Amino acid sequence: MTLGELTLWLVIGLVVFQFWRIRSISERANAYARDYCNQHGLQLLAIARRKTRLYTKRGKLDWYSEFLFEFSGNGEDRYTGEIHFVGTYVAKTVLPPYRVN
Repeated sequence: MTLGELTLWLVIGLVVFQFWRIRSISERANAYARDYCNQHGLQLLAIARRKTRLYTKRGKLDWYSEFLFEFSGNGEDRYTGEIHFVGTYVAKTVLPPYRVN
């Protein structure tokens, strides 16, 4: 095995690892949005990732992700909220004013 082959295998391994890392963040966002809506008496309609980028905070490199989720407070109206993640931790949750029954 040459140095070039070893480097190629390391790059492939890193790409696969990062794919699984982003996938786990997405699953965590879905679970968080579902739990958040259940706790606040809202109906979760959809969730989607808006953007993901590398982020450095205090020297630690991790993924910063923003998710949009649609919810309803009364079953008729549709609103869009935002969830911001740093790694698998929730940094911020933003909801617009919404109507409830």
